[in-house]
Amino acid sequence: MRTLLLSLFLSGVAAGALAQVRPNTQQMSCNQLQRLVASEGAAVIYSGPYTYDRFVRDSTFCPRPDRLEPAWIGATDTPQCFVGYRCVTRPIRLRD
Repeated sequence: MRTLLLSLFLSGVAAGALAQVRPNTQQMSCNQLQRLVASEGAAVIYSGPYTYDRFVRDSTFCPRPDRLEPAWIGATDTPQCFVGYRCVTRPIRLRD
């Protein structure tokens, strides 16, 4: 009985984690998206069921040697909202 109760509890916790709301450009205003990235430092934001990207506040949230690239995404109130930056891998340059 104890094992059954424990497994039910753990499955409920896991289901709750899976049911968490994901930040979605189709449900948030530009201001909400900007505040999310600014307050969290980095956020994965969805623009559809299978499309998403990671946006960051500044270069401290990018792995080295990545660089920052300004990022604009559509929001409920505007088609072009500056939310922060994307981390972009620098191309490797070979010397002659």
